[in-house]
Amino acid sequence: MAHDGLTPTRKLLLSSLILTTILLGGTIGLSILENLDIIDALYMTIITISTVGFGEVKELSHSGRIFIMIIIVFSLATVALSASALGQFVLEGELRKIMGRKKMQTKIKKLSNHYIIAGFGRVGRQVAEAFMRRKVPFIVIEKDNAALNQLDAEGILYVEGPAIEDDILLTAGVEKAKVLVSTLPEESDNVYLALTARHMNADLHIICRADNPAGEKKLKRAGANYVVSPHILGGMRMATASLRPNVVDFMQMTAMGGSEIGIEEVSVPENSRLTGKSLIDSKIKADYGVTVIGIKKAGQQMKINPPPDAIIGSKDILVLVGSSSQLEKFTVEMG
Repeated sequence: MAHDGLTPTRKLLLSSLILTTILLGGTIGLSILENLDIIDALYMTIITISTVGFGEVKELSHSGRIFIMIIIVFSLATVALSASALGQFVLEGELRKIMGRKKMQTKIKKLSNHYIIAGFGRVGRQVAEAFMRRKVPFIVIEKDNAALNQLDAEGILYVEGPAIEDDILLTAGVEKAKVLVSTLPEESDNVYLALTARHMNADLHIICRADNPAGEKKLKRAGANYVVSPHILGGMRMATASLRPNVVDFMQMTAMGGSEIGIEEVSVPENSRLTGKSLIDSKIKADYGVTVIGIKKAGQQMKINPPPDAIIGSKDILVLVGSSSQLEKFTVEMG
């Protein structure tokens, strides 16, 4: 949450700095005014600031007493500032925030094979909500204070700072991540992020946002595996809603989890019993109740609505439609 003026943490730092300055100034001043050695001058300054009431090392001159009074006034003001800051620190939950941040950092360090969302704007929020519904491990990189407050409120893991900086990406565990979704509003930032992330993790699956076809080409050259244009997708959705509204309803219900029917993709393991079998012989529909609506083989285009005699190969990607329970059962057994 943003604060007007000094935050409690800064007030504590300021009061510590003032106290140190008073200590040094008092020691030097008494040493000069009263001709004391450094240890005696430091002792006099400390007992004055702490008001413990011990006697003076030597009887002070008028100038020395005036100087001591000045030290006392500044010390009392500093103590009041410190007390105010400490009370505000506790009341506003700063300690709780610090402890929560430490716990978050511990969780972040343990992440592996996770998803990273760069940017928590309107697009990034939608991606995060989808990840939460699917219960996949993810972390957000964001620098905007309002967005950071929302992430805190929702208990979402995040790293504060610009996503294009190397140390921020490393803190987010980019070298151990599975997927990076870049939703940054600036095309140049998305391109730079794709280049940097690809250099840090050659196996990372990078998905970027683009607002025009030219940007899509740049992002793919920079290392993005997939480029999405929210404007183009939104326009296509609106056109489809005008022409085939029931199709849009079906797509929205399956995508947003508003129906028992869902769409899933599964990679066929090397040692799977399905390898080498045709769709009809695999008995996927009979045994699991799900329907294969697409098969994608490595280096080839997706084959939509494959025929019954289509052969399933090792590491093929199967796109399936079925109920949530049926899809989950099939996914678990294939995994």
